[in-house]
Amino acid sequence: MPADTLPHPSSAPRRLTPGRACLLLGLMLTALALAHLHAGPGLAEGLTALLAAPGSAADTLVLHFAWWPRLAMALLAGGGLALAGVLMQQVLRNPLAAPTTLGVASGANLGLMAASLAAPGLLALGREWVALAGGGLAMGLVFLLAWRRGLSPVVVVLSGLVVNLYLGALAMVLLLFHQEALKGLLIWGAGSLAQNGWQDAAFLAPRLALGALLATWLLRPLRVLELDEAGAKSLGVSLKWLRLGGLGLAVFLTGCVVSVVGIIGFIGLAAPNIVRLAGARRLGARLVWSTLLGALLLATTDQLLQRYAGILPTLIPTGATTAALGAPLLLWLIPRLRLGGESPPREAHAVGTRHPAPRRLAAGLAIALLGVAVIAALAGQGGDGWQWASPANGELLQWRLPRLLAAAGCGVMLAIAGTLIQRLTANPMASPEVLGISGGSAIALMGAIFLLPAPGNLTLVGVGTLGALTALAVLVLVNRKSGFQPARLLLTGVAITALFEAIKAVVLAGGDPRGQQIIAWLSGSTYYVDATSAGVVAAAALLLTMAAAPLARWLDILPLGGATAAALGIHLRRARLALLLLVALLTAAATLVVGPLSFVGLLAPHMARLLGFARARAHLAGAALVGALLMVLADWLGRQLLFPQEIPAGLVASLLGGAYFMWGLRRL
Repeated sequence: MPADTLPHPSSAPRRLTPGRACLLLGLMLTALALAHLHAGPGLAEGLTALLAAPGSAADTLVLHFAWWPRLAMALLAGGGLALAGVLMQQVLRNPLAAPTTLGVASGANLGLMAASLAAPGLLALGREWVALAGGGLAMGLVFLLAWRRGLSPVVVVLSGLVVNLYLGALAMVLLLFHQEALKGLLIWGAGSLAQNGWQDAAFLAPRLALGALLATWLLRPLRVLELDEAGAKSLGVSLKWLRLGGLGLAVFLTGCVVSVVGIIGFIGLAAPNIVRLAGARRLGARLVWSTLLGALLLATTDQLLQRYAGILPTLIPTGATTAALGAPLLLWLIPRLRLGGESPPREAHAVGTRHPAPRRLAAGLAIALLGVAVIAALAGQGGDGWQWASPANGELLQWRLPRLLAAAGCGVMLAIAGTLIQRLTANPMASPEVLGISGGSAIALMGAIFLLPAPGNLTLVGVGTLGALTALAVLVLVNRKSGFQPARLLLTGVAITALFEAIKAVVLAGGDPRGQQIIAWLSGSTYYVDATSAGVVAAAALLLTMAAAPLARWLDILPLGGATAAALGIHLRRARLALLLLVALLTAAATLVVGPLSFVGLLAPHMARLLGFARARAHLAGAALVGALLMVLADWLGRQLLFPQEIPAGLVASLLGGAYFMWGLRRL
C-alpha cells in the first residue's frame, strides 16, 4: 500500500478515546459516591447536606464538613496536577516530565516543612508562595544539572531523581530532629485528602482557576514548542521566556496543590500520558482532557480507598496510593520511549589512568582506613566535650566499636555490589541504589518487619535478598529487548524507587510505634547496632567478598561483549545469574543495617577507578576499601557535626554520593 494511502492515526479505530476514558472513570466515581451516600443517610439527605446548611444529624454533619469537601478537593488537586504535568511535558518535550519526577513536589514539601519550623510567619503570608519557592528552587536545580545536555529527556528525569533523593534526605534530617513538631506532617506529606471543612477547597479553587486561565492564554505560544528551535525563532518567539512562563505556571499549580494536600504521586505523569495514548494529539485537547481525567482519576482512587478503609490494617494516604499505581505505568512507558539510539551499552572506561602498583595503592588505602577507624573508635564528643576512649572509660569502646564495624562491613558490601553491577551492565552510572535494587530489598524488609512475628536476622536477609532479586528481575524484563541501554536501566530504577517511596509513605503514615525505628533505619543509622549484629555484618561482608573474588575473570571479560565472552568459554546466562544473585545478597545484607539510599554503591567503584584500580580483582579490592572508608567516615562525622544531635551515616553518605551523581550526569 502506498505511504499516502495509509490510514492516519487519528482516523484509525481505537478501543479507547479520551472521552471514553473520562466517561468510564466518571461512571465509576458516580457509582462509588452513590454507594457511599446510600450506605449513610441516603441520597436525598446527602444532596441536602451539600446544598443546604447541615442539620443536627451526625451523618449529615460528616457529609457536609468532611465527605463533600474531600470529594471536591480530590477533583481540584487531581485536575491541577494533571494540568501542571501537561505544561511540563509540552515545555520540555519529555513524556516523563511531571511534578513528582522533576522534584517540584518534594521541593515544595521541604519548603513547607522548613517554614513550619524556622519561620511559621511566612505561612500566614501565603503557604502557596512558600511551596512555590521550594518547588521553583528544585526545578532550578534540575535545570542546572540538565542544561549542558540540552534538557535531554533522560538527563532531566535522572536529575529529578537525584534532586528528589537529596531533598528527601534533607526532609528526613528535619523529621529525625523534630519528630514531635513534624509528626502531623507524615500523613499530610504522603498526600492526605482528609478535610474538616470547605476552607481548603475555597483556598485552592480560585488559584487553580487562575492557573487554567493562564494556561489557556499560553496555549497558542506553547504550540510553537512542537517545532524545532530554528522554526520557533523564525516566528519571532522567545523560547527562553516561553519556557520560563510555562514551567513557572506548572510550578505554581504544583505548589498550590502541595501546600494544601501534600505530595500526590504520579497523577501529573499518568493523566497526560493516558490521554496522549488514547488519541489526544493537539495541545488544547490534551490540556482539557488531561485536567478532567486527572480530577476523575484522583477522586475515583480516593473513593475506593474510603470504601475499603475499614478492612485495611493501616491508614493509607491517597497520595501514596497514586504513587504506587503510577510506578507500574512508568515501567510500562519506558520500553516505548525513544531515547535516541538503541545500541547496547559500551564498556565503561576508567575515569583516571591505571596505577602502576595497585597493591601498593591498596596498602595505602588500608592504612588510611585503619587510621580513620582508630580516630572514630577513640575520639568523639560527649557530655563533657571531646572524650577519648581508654581503659578508664572502656564503655565508650563498647558503644563505638559495633557501629564502626557495621559501617565498615556495609560499606564493603555496597561497594562490591556496585562494582559488580557496573561491570556487568557496562554502565558507569549503575549502582544498587540508583537501579532500585536497594529499594526492592527495602520494600521486602519493611513488609517482613510489619507482617512477620519477630523475624530473625537470617529471615530478614532472606526476605531482603528475595526483594532485591525481584527488582533485578524487573530490570531484566523491562530492558531485555533494548539491549540493557544505560538510560533505560536508570529510568527503570526511577520507577522502582518511586514504588519504594510510596510504600515508605504508607508505612510512616500508619502511626505504628515501630515507625520511629523504621525512620532511623531508612536514614541509614547505625544507632541500633549491637555487638552481635556487628559481628554478623562483618562476617557476611567477609564471606561475600571471598565469594566475589573468584569471579574477577568474568568481570574482566563480560564488558567486552557477549560474543567475545562466549568465545572465551564463559557460559553467559550462568555467569550473569551468579553475579546478579551475589549482587542481591550483598545489597540485602547491607540494606538491612544502613538503609537503602547511601549511594556508596555508586561512589566507591568510581573513586576506585579514579585512583587507578583498572583490572577487576584490583577494582573489587579498591572499591571495598573506599566503601569501608566512606561509611566509617560518614558514621563518625554524622555523630560529631551537630552533636548532641546525630545525622545518620546513610544520610551523610547519600549527600556525598548524590553530589557525585550530579557530577556524573554530565558524563552519561
